[in-house]
Order: sequence, then C-alpha cells, then structure tokens
Amino acid sequence: MTTTVTHVPGQRQPVPPAVLADPARIYAGVDTHADTHTAVALDGRGGRLGDLQIPTGPAGYATLTGWLTGFGPVAAVGIEGTSSYGAALTRHLYAAGVTVIEVDRPDRAARRRAGKSDPLDAEAAARAVLSGRATGTPKTSSGEVESIRLLRILRRTLVDARKQAMQKIKSILVTAPDDLRTPLRSLPDRQLITSCARLRPDPDRLTDPNQAAKRVLRSLARRWQDAADELTDLDMQLTTLIDQVNPRLLQTCGIGVATASQLLVTAGQNPDRMHTEAAFAMLCGVAPVPASSGKTSRHRLNRGGDRDANCALHHIALTRKATDQKTRAYITRRRTEGLTNRDATRCLKRAIAREIWHLLTLDRP
Repeated sequence: MTTTVTHVPGQRQPVPPAVLADPARIYAGVDTHADTHTAVALDGRGGRLGDLQIPTGPAGYATLTGWLTGFGPVAAVGIEGTSSYGAALTRHLYAAGVTVIEVDRPDRAARRRAGKSDPLDAEAAARAVLSGRATGTPKTSSGEVESIRLLRILRRTLVDARKQAMQKIKSILVTAPDDLRTPLRSLPDRQLITSCARLRPDPDRLTDPNQAAKRVLRSLARRWQDAADELTDLDMQLTTLIDQVNPRLLQTCGIGVATASQLLVTAGQNPDRMHTEAAFAMLCGVAPVPASSGKTSRHRLNRGGDRDANCALHHIALTRKATDQKTRAYITRRRTEGLTNRDATRCLKRAIAREIWHLLTLDRP
C-alpha cells in the first residue's frame, strides 16, 4: 500500500498512518544517481543500521530489497528523484509491496551545516520519512500515462523542429537576394512554407548565392512539412490514448490534445494521490500565496509547482477567454471587483484547476 498526498495550503498536514514511527519496523532513504544508488537504513527509534551502495539495474535493486528486509519488516522507503534517476527503483519497490515516499532534496542550510555526501543525503531522506515530514506519494510511472509522457517528448521535439525551421527560413530571407526575397517575405507562414518547398535550385550553380539560398530554403521548408505531418499523426495517437485514460478531458471547453496530455502526465497514473483540489492546484503552481502585510491584504503569484502544468492551465484560460462567454463574464466581474487583468486570469486558472481535478479524479472511469 502506498500513502496518499493531502496538501492544503495553510494547514498542518497529518502524518499518514503508514509512516508513523514503529520501533519494530525499518525506515530507509535512498539517494539516487544515474549509475549508483546509496541507501541508509534506520530503526524505528532513529538508530542508524547501516548504508549500502548498489549499481542501478534489476540485480542492484534486488540486492537493496534483500538488504533492507534483512533488518526486519520495512515500513517505508524515502527516495529522492522518483520521477528521474529513481523511477526504476520505485517501480521495483512497488512490485515488492514496499511503501515508497517521495522526498525532496535537503535544503541548502541543512547541507551547509551537515555537509554533502550520498550517505548523508540518503540518511536525511530516511529521517524525513521517519519523522513524517515527507508524505508525498510518487507518481506511478506505468500504464497509458507513461506512454503519453514518452509521446509528449517526441511531440515537443517536433514542435521545436518546426519552429526552428520557420525561424531559419525567415532569417535567411532577411539577407536573401532581392529577386528571391521580394515575392516571399510578405507571405503568410503556411504559404511561405509551400512556396519555399517548391523552389527549384540548380545543383550545378551553387556558387551563385541565389541558388544556394533556394537550396537551403527548400530543405528547411520540407523539414517543416515533415515535422508537421508527423505531428498530426502523433496527435491522433495521443488522442486515442487520452480517450482511453479519461475521455472527458477532450470534451471540456478549452482543452486540447497538448494540454490534456500534459495534465494527465502531471497527475500520473494514480491521480487519487491528490486527495483535494487544493493539492492539485498547489502541484500546478496556481494556488495563490498570501503576501499580506499590515493593512494590505493580497496574494502573489505562486512560482512553484509543475511549470508545464501551469503553462497548460494558462493556455486553457486564454482559450476560454477568447471563446467562452461565461469565462468572459467571469473576468469582467472580477475586474469590477478591483482586480487587474493579470490577477483575474490567475483566479481563472485556479478555478480551472478545481474543475480539472474533478475530471482527473472523481469522474475518472
């Protein structure tokens, strides 16, 4: 059984029952790296039982599991980097029935006082679990959501490739010969790509800058077209996966393939780890942070959380402001209450996060 996250801003969080200190059980922390992991085991009273460094891979993970269970029943293991270097170990421990807790890296002040090493970081992770300070449940990196995450990496690469090709085309046109630049510089983007892809440079006259420019423009335009075609196919595949995981997302106003896939990746295969919509808002960085002083009562921008999820919510808000009458009425009402347009948009993003949390959890098939 894994613990679940319940994070309500401004309230002290209860320690999950699964990680309450039990003198008869073992608590461990793991500092993860690309090639090795370092683990430290503690007893229920905080006594250090030992440390172990293992190579990454199934054999190392089995060694670590056997080493921990040799001390006694394992209550929980705190891992730093469960979504990066520690992802494979997290999956292994889940399969072995071990509770895994996501642990943040030690703060800089603590590192300055105690020093920095892999065993020290692993011990800090174990003590964070033992004390109940660390309560986060890692995302489950398996199933359809993991496939969506991987496909999103390819999608971002294709979007960047298309963007770079367009930037290079327009950059070349700035200094291209007049007879080539004049008919192309005022065309809309898609017509520009089509026209450049139809250019016919003379391969025997590449010493002429005009022919060399045509050669480069045609190659870049065709690269843009190839990336656009692959992006279209990829979006169809992502749409199929999103419909399998949560079909209501794409049916919601303002949510497209890019934003729906990002929100699913942020929530993970186990969105039930976010018990409240406030926890999801904090995860996405849209929960307002109090910034009041004296007679001034206000909230400021939250710069934490998953910035990709925050960007997705921002795009949804912009789309709704442009197309949805209810959203425009909401923005107008908030403006009449004295909020700036930026603050009203932040309030809108917070409301959208509440709606999406219901779609990700309560309404999930």
